[in-house]
Amino acid sequence: METAFIKTPLGTARIVGDENGIAIISVQDGGEASVLIPEVLQECVNQLESYFAGKRNDFSLKLNPKGTEFQQKVWNALLEIPYGKTRSYLEQSKILGDVKAIRAVASANGKNPLWIIVPCHRVIGADGSLTGYAGGLWRKKWLLEHENPTNQQSLF
Repeated sequence: METAFIKTPLGTARIVGDENGIAIISVQDGGEASVLIPEVLQECVNQLESYFAGKRNDFSLKLNPKGTEFQQKVWNALLEIPYGKTRSYLEQSKILGDVKAIRAVASANGKNPLWIIVPCHRVIGADGSLTGYAGGLWRKKWLLEHENPTNQQSLF
């Protein structure tokens, strides 16, 4: 597995993957960016940089996250949430076929190893609250605002 670190507006992203796909993308406070990016991670770096520049709203990367069959199912459902939209944990549970699995769905969301690419930040509380985000609620808020900016109407 190859690893690279890039600076983002939300901290330093750690990207781990190989020819089988991207396995991990996480964020941390501080840290240095990689001087050299392994070739196998270059496209992921390019797409993330484009996303943060506001020029990309979807990703086309080979993914290889490690998780249980249930976690994989939850993460695949997250990929269906459109850019700029949100769903509640309850809605995600219904989509996955079991409204009673809401806690398990929330737990699987929290274990999502592919920050931003698998958009768990788009899942919110049923009341619209920004609940539960492994990267910190301030990052979740930033990402949702980045994907759905409020345009200030001009008075003149």
